[in-house]
Amino acid sequence: MQEKTMTASESYILRFSAWAPGINGAAEWDEWANDKRNISHCAKGPEISFTDPMFRRRLSQISKMTVQVVHDLLPIGDNVKIFFISFRGELSRQFQINKMLIEEKTLSPAAFSLSVFNAPAALASMAFGLKGGYSAIYPGNDSFAAGIEAAEAALFSSLAEELVLVYADEDLPSEYKSLFDECPPPAAFGLLLSRASGSSCVPLSSVKEYGNKPLDFLKRIFASGAIHVSS
Repeated sequence: MQEKTMTASESYILRFSAWAPGINGAAEWDEWANDKRNISHCAKGPEISFTDPMFRRRLSQISKMTVQVVHDLLPIGDNVKIFFISFRGELSRQFQINKMLIEEKTLSPAAFSLSVFNAPAALASMAFGLKGGYSAIYPGNDSFAAGIEAAEAALFSSLAEELVLVYADEDLPSEYKSLFDECPPPAAFGLLLSRASGSSCVPLSSVKEYGNKPLDFLKRIFASGAIHVSS
């Protein structure tokens, strides 16, 4: 009897977007990917002028970056899920809440509602009326590669053929910087992943071995020839 060989499922990057302070346009992103330009360590976020002023006025840097990179990936199918990965989450808001509790012995419900880990993904879904839902995870052992594997598992267990993977981390508050051996700069990027290949798509398997750190992975995406959607 002939033995059947099992082949692993493949997912593909159809297109990607990225935003970081100090980087403007495709040419500067290419310079960054070739180590000729640095991302700025600052709390500046994108303007997201395509959203309602009342919606964006209280958003943090990480939420604005997440909204921006999801916007740049549009159109996204109605049933497509967002898979959000972060290592620091709404850190600035959490710091402000801790400070409020220590100094004022009270907590603002509005401040708390925007400080939760899933806030950026939820706000991006609200901004564009996306109905596919979202997951928000902190990958185990500080491993971005573990986050990629979790996103692939979500893609292949979903009824939808596509999934949006978003990574975002904001700048560290100055009070926290001494606690970290390494302070990666603020940045966000989004990938539109698919179980089906398309023109100019890139197999995720060809780049995910570079997935230990998010920004190293992003540089590899730039080198891969995947379609960069520049804001």
